[in-house]
Amino acid sequence: MHRLLKSEVGPFPEPVFPQGIDLEVEERRARARLYPVTVLYTSGFFTLMTLAYRSSRLADSLGFAAMGAASWPLVEYLVHRYLLHGAFPKAGGLLRRSLHRLFDASHADHHARPWDGMYINGHFDTLFAAALMVPLSLLAPPYTASVWVATLFVCYVAEEWIHHALHFGNVRWAYFQYIRRRHLFHHSRHGAGVAYGITSGIWDGVLRTRIPSRERRLLLARLRPRPGTVAGA
Repeated sequence: MHRLLKSEVGPFPEPVFPQGIDLEVEERRARARLYPVTVLYTSGFFTLMTLAYRSSRLADSLGFAAMGAASWPLVEYLVHRYLLHGAFPKAGGLLRRSLHRLFDASHADHHARPWDGMYINGHFDTLFAAALMVPLSLLAPPYTASVWVATLFVCYVAEEWIHHALHFGNVRWAYFQYIRRRHLFHHSRHGAGVAYGITSGIWDGVLRTRIPSRERRLLLARLRPRPGTVAGA
Protein backbone atom coordinates (compact mmCIF):
# COMPACT_ATOMS: atom_id res chain seq x y z
CA MET A 1 0.00 0.00 0.00
CA HIS A 2 2.80 2.44 0.87
CA ARG A 3 4.70 3.53 -2.21
CA LEU A 4 7.63 5.56 -0.91
CA LEU A 5 10.56 4.15 1.08
CA LYS A 6 12.34 6.68 3.26
CA SER A 7 15.73 5.05 2.66
CA GLU A 8 15.25 5.60 -1.08
CA VAL A 9 13.58 8.99 -1.36
CA GLY A 10 16.02 10.73 1.00
CA PRO A 11 14.57 13.98 2.37
CA PHE A 12 10.81 13.90 2.49
CA PRO A 13 9.30 14.95 -0.85
CA GLU A 14 7.63 18.29 -1.33
CA PRO A 15 4.01 18.05 -0.19
CA VAL A 16 1.26 18.13 -2.77
CA PHE A 17 -1.48 20.34 -1.39
CA PRO A 18 -5.14 19.78 -2.27
CA GLN A 19 -5.69 20.42 -5.95
CA GLY A 20 -8.41 18.65 -7.85
CA ILE A 21 -9.24 16.21 -5.03
CA ASP A 22 -12.41 15.87 -3.00
CA LEU A 23 -11.46 16.65 0.60
CA GLU A 24 -14.78 15.33 1.90
CA VAL A 25 -14.10 11.96 0.33
CA GLU A 26 -10.55 11.89 1.72
CA GLU A 27 -11.81 12.89 5.17
CA ARG A 28 -14.35 10.07 5.22
CA ARG A 29 -11.73 7.59 4.04
CA ALA A 30 -9.31 8.65 6.75
CA ARG A 31 -12.04 8.57 9.40
CA ALA A 32 -13.14 5.08 8.40
CA ARG A 33 -9.56 3.86 8.83
CA LEU A 34 -9.50 5.22 12.38
CA TYR A 35 -12.62 3.45 13.61
CA PRO A 36 -11.21 -0.10 14.05
CA VAL A 37 -8.27 0.83 16.31
CA THR A 38 -10.46 3.32 18.18
CA VAL A 39 -12.91 0.57 19.09
CA LEU A 40 -10.16 -1.95 19.83
CA TYR A 41 -7.99 0.19 22.10
CA THR A 42 -10.75 2.03 23.94
CA SER A 43 -12.63 -1.22 24.56
CA GLY A 44 -9.48 -2.80 25.98
CA PHE A 45 -8.85 0.19 28.23
CA PHE A 46 -12.37 0.36 29.65
CA THR A 47 -12.51 -3.41 30.09
CA LEU A 48 -9.31 -3.24 32.12
CA MET A 49 -10.59 -0.35 34.23
CA THR A 50 -13.86 -2.19 34.88
CA LEU A 51 -11.94 -5.24 36.08
CA ALA A 52 -9.83 -2.99 38.29
CA TYR A 53 -12.97 -1.48 39.81
CA ARG A 54 -14.42 -4.90 40.54
CA SER A 55 -11.13 -5.93 42.14
CA SER A 56 -11.04 -2.81 44.33
CA ARG A 57 -7.93 -1.62 42.47
CA LEU A 58 -9.44 1.38 40.76
CA ALA A 59 -7.38 3.94 42.69
CA ASP A 60 -4.12 2.20 41.76
CA SER A 61 -5.26 1.88 38.18
CA LEU A 62 -6.13 5.56 37.91
CA GLY A 63 -2.63 6.39 39.13
CA PHE A 64 -1.04 4.29 36.40
CA ALA A 65 -3.47 5.72 33.85
CA ALA A 66 -2.33 9.21 34.85
CA MET A 67 1.28 8.10 34.44
CA GLY A 68 0.49 6.79 30.98
CA ALA A 69 -1.20 10.04 29.95
CA ALA A 70 1.72 12.08 31.33
CA SER A 71 4.26 10.00 29.41
CA TRP A 72 2.38 10.13 26.12
CA PRO A 73 3.77 13.45 24.80
CA LEU A 74 7.31 12.06 24.99
CA VAL A 75 6.29 8.77 23.35
CA GLU A 76 4.49 10.71 20.61
CA TYR A 77 7.56 12.86 20.00
CA LEU A 78 10.08 10.00 19.94
CA VAL A 79 7.99 7.80 17.65
CA HIS A 80 7.35 10.64 15.23
CA ARG A 81 10.94 11.84 15.13
CA TYR A 82 12.92 8.60 15.18
CA LEU A 83 10.57 5.98 13.72
CA LEU A 84 8.26 7.82 11.35
CA HIS A 85 10.96 10.20 10.13
CA GLY A 86 13.85 7.75 10.40
CA ALA A 87 15.21 5.93 7.36
CA PHE A 88 15.80 2.20 7.71
CA PRO A 89 17.82 0.76 4.79
CA LYS A 90 17.29 -2.90 3.97
CA ALA A 91 20.95 -3.94 3.97
CA GLY A 92 22.29 -5.51 7.16
CA GLY A 93 21.45 -8.19 9.66
CA LEU A 94 18.13 -9.48 10.90
CA LEU A 95 17.43 -6.47 13.13
CA ARG A 96 18.02 -3.94 10.36
CA ARG A 97 15.94 -5.93 7.89
CA SER A 98 13.13 -6.13 10.45
CA LEU A 99 13.26 -2.38 11.08
CA HIS A 100 13.20 -1.84 7.32
CA ARG A 101 10.05 -3.90 6.94
CA LEU A 102 8.33 -2.28 9.91
CA PHE A 103 9.18 1.39 9.49
CA ASP A 104 10.87 2.30 6.21
CA ALA A 105 7.62 2.57 4.26
CA SER A 106 5.84 4.60 6.92
CA HIS A 107 5.09 8.31 6.76
CA ALA A 108 6.82 9.40 3.53
CA ASP A 109 3.59 8.99 1.56
CA HIS A 110 1.82 11.05 4.21
CA HIS A 111 4.27 13.92 3.72
CA ALA A 112 4.06 13.65 -0.05
CA ARG A 113 0.23 13.74 0.01
CA PRO A 114 -0.84 15.23 3.36
CA TRP A 115 -4.56 15.13 2.53
CA ASP A 116 -4.66 11.64 1.08
CA GLY A 117 -7.02 9.73 3.36
CA MET A 118 -5.15 6.48 2.81
CA TYR A 119 -2.02 7.83 4.46
CA ILE A 120 -3.36 9.48 7.59
CA ASN A 121 -1.92 7.23 10.31
CA GLY A 122 -4.21 5.33 12.60
CA HIS A 123 -5.19 2.11 10.86
CA PHE A 124 -3.61 -1.18 11.99
CA ASP A 125 -0.04 0.17 11.98
CA THR A 126 0.35 -0.22 15.75
CA LEU A 127 -0.97 -3.76 16.19
CA PHE A 128 2.53 -5.24 16.18
CA ALA A 129 3.47 -2.91 19.07
CA ALA A 130 0.33 -3.87 20.98
CA ALA A 131 1.02 -7.56 20.39
CA LEU A 132 4.44 -7.10 22.00
CA MET A 133 3.70 -4.62 24.78
CA VAL A 134 0.41 -5.98 26.12
CA PRO A 135 1.67 -9.52 26.96
CA LEU A 136 4.84 -8.08 28.52
CA SER A 137 2.77 -5.69 30.65
CA LEU A 138 0.82 -8.62 32.07
CA LEU A 139 4.00 -9.91 33.69
CA ALA A 140 3.85 -7.01 36.15
CA PRO A 141 1.39 -6.92 39.09
CA PRO A 142 -2.25 -6.60 37.95
CA TYR A 143 -3.53 -3.15 37.00
CA THR A 144 -0.10 -1.53 36.96
CA ALA A 145 1.93 -1.79 33.77
CA SER A 146 -1.07 -3.18 31.91
CA VAL A 147 -3.04 0.00 32.67
CA TRP A 148 -0.06 2.16 31.70
CA VAL A 149 0.22 0.39 28.33
CA ALA A 150 -3.54 0.48 27.73
CA THR A 151 -3.51 4.22 28.46
CA LEU A 152 -0.71 4.78 25.94
CA PHE A 153 -2.78 3.15 23.22
CA VAL A 154 -5.86 5.19 24.17
CA CYS A 155 -3.71 8.33 24.02
CA TYR A 156 -2.53 7.18 20.61
CA VAL A 157 -6.15 6.96 19.46
CA ALA A 158 -6.88 10.45 20.81
CA GLU A 159 -3.75 11.82 19.11
CA GLU A 160 -4.77 10.27 15.80
CA TRP A 161 -8.21 11.87 15.97
CA ILE A 162 -6.53 15.19 16.70
CA HIS A 163 -4.17 14.57 13.78
CA HIS A 164 -7.18 13.86 11.59
CA ALA A 165 -8.73 17.15 12.70
CA LEU A 166 -5.51 19.07 12.03
CA HIS A 167 -5.66 17.98 8.40
CA PHE A 168 -9.41 18.18 7.82
CA GLY A 169 -10.89 20.38 10.55
CA ASN A 170 -10.80 24.03 11.53
CA VAL A 171 -12.02 24.38 15.11
CA ARG A 172 -12.21 27.95 16.45
CA TRP A 173 -10.16 27.26 19.55
CA ALA A 174 -6.90 29.15 19.95
CA TYR A 175 -4.87 26.13 21.06
CA PHE A 176 -6.24 23.99 18.24
CA GLN A 177 -5.43 26.74 15.75
CA TYR A 178 -1.90 26.93 17.11
CA ILE A 179 -1.14 23.21 16.93
CA ARG A 180 -2.82 23.09 13.52
CA ARG A 181 -0.53 25.79 12.20
CA ARG A 182 2.48 24.12 13.82
CA HIS A 183 1.57 20.85 12.14
CA LEU A 184 0.99 22.43 8.75
CA PHE A 185 4.39 24.10 9.09
CA HIS A 186 5.83 20.64 9.78
CA HIS A 187 4.36 19.60 6.43
CA SER A 188 5.92 22.54 4.61
CA ARG A 189 9.16 22.36 2.63
CA HIS A 190 11.11 23.86 5.56
CA GLY A 191 9.34 22.14 8.43
CA ALA A 192 9.90 18.38 8.15
CA GLY A 193 12.79 18.51 10.62
CA VAL A 194 10.94 20.42 13.35
CA ALA A 195 7.63 20.36 15.26
CA TYR A 196 7.48 16.62 15.84
CA GLY A 197 5.02 17.00 18.70
CA ILE A 198 1.46 16.89 17.42
CA THR A 199 -0.65 17.45 20.52
CA SER A 200 2.05 19.39 22.37
CA GLY A 201 5.25 21.21 21.52
CA ILE A 202 6.86 20.73 24.92
CA TRP A 203 9.40 18.10 23.85
CA ASP A 204 10.29 20.06 20.74
CA GLY A 205 11.39 22.77 23.13
CA VAL A 206 13.33 20.42 25.38
CA LEU A 207 15.05 18.56 22.52
CA ARG A 208 15.63 21.62 20.34
CA THR A 209 13.37 20.89 17.40
CA ARG A 210 11.13 23.91 17.82
CA ILE A 211 10.01 25.92 14.81
CA PRO A 212 12.52 28.76 14.27
CA SER A 213 11.73 31.82 16.38
CA ARG A 214 10.73 34.09 13.49
CA GLU A 215 8.21 31.62 12.07
CA ARG A 216 6.99 30.80 15.57
CA ARG A 217 6.25 34.48 16.26
CA LEU A 218 4.27 34.64 13.03
CA LEU A 219 2.19 31.62 14.05
CA LEU A 220 1.45 33.20 17.43
CA ALA A 221 0.72 36.60 15.92
CA ARG A 222 -1.99 35.12 13.73
CA LEU A 223 -3.77 33.84 16.82
CA ARG A 224 -3.99 37.24 18.51
CA PRO A 225 -7.27 39.06 17.83
CA ARG A 226 -6.97 42.30 15.94
CA PRO A 227 -8.15 45.51 17.69
CA GLY A 228 -11.90 45.69 17.63
CA THR A 229 -12.40 41.91 17.17
CA VAL A 230 -13.38 39.19 19.58
CA ALA A 231 -10.97 36.29 20.18
CA GLY A 232 -12.16 33.19 18.33
CA ALA A 233 -14.49 35.18 16.12
